Amino acid sequence: MKPYKILFLGETYRADAQTWMNGLREFGGFELVSWELKTPSYGGCNRLFRLIEYAFSWFRLRQLIRKEQPDMVIAERTTSYGFLAALSGIRPLVIAQQGITDLWPSSSILLPVKKRIQQYAFQKADLIHAWGPIMAESMAKVGVDSAKILILPKGINTVSFKPDAKLPTDKIKAIVTRALEPEYGHPLILQAFHQLNKAGIEFELTIVGDGLEKKRLQKMCTQLKINKQVHFTGRIPNTKLPLLLAQHNFYISMPETEGVSASLFEAMASGCYPIVSDLPGNRSWINHQENGQLVSLQEHNALKLALEWAIAHPEIREKAIVSNRMFVEKYADYKTNMSLIAARYHELLNLKKQNHNVRN
Repeated sequence: MKPYKILFLGETYRADAQTWMNGLREFGGFELVSWELKTPSYGGCNRLFRLIEYAFSWFRLRQLIRKEQPDMVIAERTTSYGFLAALSGIRPLVIAQQGITDLWPSSSILLPVKKRIQQYAFQKADLIHAWGPIMAESMAKVGVDSAKILILPKGINTVSFKPDAKLPTDKIKAIVTRALEPEYGHPLILQAFHQLNKAGIEFELTIVGDGLEKKRLQKMCTQLKINKQVHFTGRIPNTKLPLLLAQHNFYISMPETEGVSASLFEAMASGCYPIVSDLPGNRSWINHQENGQLVSLQEHNALKLALEWAIAHPEIREKAIVSNRMFVEKYADYKTNMSLIAARYHELLNLKKQNHNVRN
């Protein structure tokens, strides 16, 4: 039997998107074709050119649809790609909310337009992914039909991401795996480690990834005199990330907004004690000073104090490593969750096929 063909609309270079697509191939037997905007989303000029590209994207996308004749369309985000997916007329239509609302930044002059196209995508969708409870809550506030919502993270590979039992816990070996973009709060992290350095506390800090802020952050490390303790890896293949995470005992993430972070799950599975910004998306998984710590972005020195507290309570960190691993295995296992998602897609496609046969 010929496999169902899915059109994926989203940025395929992202590890999160690759996890989604690979899981559908592996556990659903689907054939996938993809389409994405080519202009980067960062930088003022880029945003303008991306908006122009988006305005004319429907013509290119329509050509691809005519050529590939997909059975189904799925889209990252409930705004940009979700709106294009809704316009395509392909059913079933599946969209995924990537952030708490996908309406970001909140100061954007395009926010009223984004709200309207998001509502259109919500109305047309057959299934809407909420990768965590906080996303479903935001959807409920704007009247989305709860019967359409699937609350389930894609999960992470718990076979690849695992702790290193031999890793010493008496020294801070911290890792940051978020993109080097303004919204992820890297300067705050560097300031906190600068304060630790001044206090005579030894540490190593690894910053993974690339982005607009890289040169600025490297310069900042030199100015703060912590450049010898901070290592920038640049962008690395996702296959190398499990071993790198297992070589660290702290995971730091200070974004301004958060939906459901696969990076956090990866760290929890790998034995890293998580210290993350105090946001609704993180509160779904982290209980403060139990299985990690929640840090206020508004409080001066909050991250430094959180690190010092964690150093002083190794017994709590050791318990957190065990409980976090168990949590991820139970609720965020890639094989289990992607199998469930793939099965749901097959249900939608089989229902479409049955309805077609009834009409004919």
